Amino acid sequence: MFEVVVSMDFSAAHNLRGYQGKCEALHGHNWKVEVAVAAGRLDKIGMVADFGMIRDHLRSVLDELDHHHLNRVGPFGRTNPTSENIARWIFEKMTRRIRPARCRVGWVRVWETATSYAVYRRP
Repeated sequence: MFEVVVSMDFSAAHNLRGYQGKCEALHGHNWKVEVAVAAGRLDKIGMVADFGMIRDHLRSVLDELDHHHLNRVGPFGRTNPTSENIARWIFEKMTRRIRPARCRVGWVRVWETATSYAVYRRP
């Protein structure tokens, strides 16, 4: 299995509903997102997928989050905007965009801090 990974950042605020602690209050992060695209075989020029194409799709998805209060974006009005839920949301959005027959989104990693991340991968 081959895998390529693209990383990108966004900044946003959120607060965790029902959380007992500091994160219940509105606060922000500079999030780092990694998206892995995998394929069992390479295309005719030896690639899983074009990095630029993945990057363009990821930028489009992250633009929906960048510089927003995440609790007011998409499903996060109902679902807590935890790193885990953000990773799943990005995974689902990217899966709808990455459609070459040979490859698929393998996983999404969302870094909330330099030392803490959550991963969502295909079930």
